[in-house]
Amino acid sequence: RFSGTFVGNVESASPAAAASPPVAAATLPAVPTIPVVPTIVGVPNTVAEGVLNPNEVKPPASGTRRARVLYDYEAADSTELALLADEMITVYSLPGMDPDWLIGERGNQKGKVPVTYLELLS
Repeated sequence: RFSGTFVGNVESASPAAAASPPVAAATLPAVPTIPVVPTIVGVPNTVAEGVLNPNEVKPPASGTRRARVLYDYEAADSTELALLADEMITVYSLPGMDPDWLIGERGNQKGKVPVTYLELLS
């Protein structure tokens, strides 16, 4: 049998262990914390960049393109535009916008659309 030098041994016979008081949690240095901001891939950080409302975005004077939708896409929220395969929409990008997304317009509807769902035309 081993002597009581192991941590957690109830039968501790070490005089040093009995003499030292337990360390209080208040004496430990504080661990800095990093604020956690929930994000969704492809959606701008709403804390740092503000919420993108596609209905308030005006298309650029030049730089709009036509695109054919390759696959159906269900909008995840009100900032996105739902798509149907084979429809034609107008798309454009905005400065500072995630390059994987474009603003798409169909009639009076407007919203973000994923680039991978589009065939960009001239």
